[in-house]
Amino acid sequence: MASPQEFPQFVKPSREKPGSLSDRQAHLWWACPDQFTDQDELDRYRALLTEDETQKIDGFRFATDRHLALISRVLVRTTLSRYGGVPAERWRFRRNDHGRPEIASPVSTLRFNLSHTRGLVTCLVSRERAVGVDVEPRDREGRWLELAGRFFSVREAEALHRIAESERPQRFLEYWTLKESYIKARGLGLAIPLRDFSFDLPTTTPDDVRIRIDGALNDQAARWQFGLYSLGKHHLVATAVERGGGTSTQIATHEAVGPLA
Repeated sequence: MASPQEFPQFVKPSREKPGSLSDRQAHLWWACPDQFTDQDELDRYRALLTEDETQKIDGFRFATDRHLALISRVLVRTTLSRYGGVPAERWRFRRNDHGRPEIASPVSTLRFNLSHTRGLVTCLVSRERAVGVDVEPRDREGRWLELAGRFFSVREAEALHRIAESERPQRFLEYWTLKESYIKARGLGLAIPLRDFSFDLPTTTPDDVRIRIDGALNDQAARWQFGLYSLGKHHLVATAVERGGGTSTQIATHEAVGPLA
């Protein structure tokens, strides 16, 4: 297994033109919510949202959660507008039966997935390929072996037992973010038992992530491509992208800086 230091500490933004997104690409956009503090900008962001969205944001008790929710929703809208040729305020969304947000209108070939935690918001976008993304803070605490025994496959739990205690938090988060990215890409949430699929983490390069899927899940491992990244020093991000016709997908990263809209 590659040590945590071998994963890139910071994923540099691609030099590729952001507005160009082919069917063999997926773009990961990310933003640090704390960088967006100008009140005029924040008011402009709120104006992009539907009444339902603003009501949900205002329902959060803490200002930090309201701010995170606002930046998350605006990042999705502005990211889609980079590729969809539609003003950010025109997008409408629905949730599937398992809670995954999807585009309701206008009609679009774009697919997206969102994940956020304190200090970071991410949005993964593609054309016609299912995608999933999860981000977790590196300082997350927990009883790793106990959690792995409850939620992970036997193979993954045994792998955690075999490594040094000091390495377990990092390894646990690698498994966890990858699992979350997969179930989000499938759009079925926790209807997919976490024990019914497992990951083999890379021994050489961070791109060589493999999944093993129980036959009961009606899926094939070859259908998916996974990535595991560090964004800055404090966050771990996992991506799941549908290969589509068996072809690999090129993933580029872009930091959303300055005014989002």
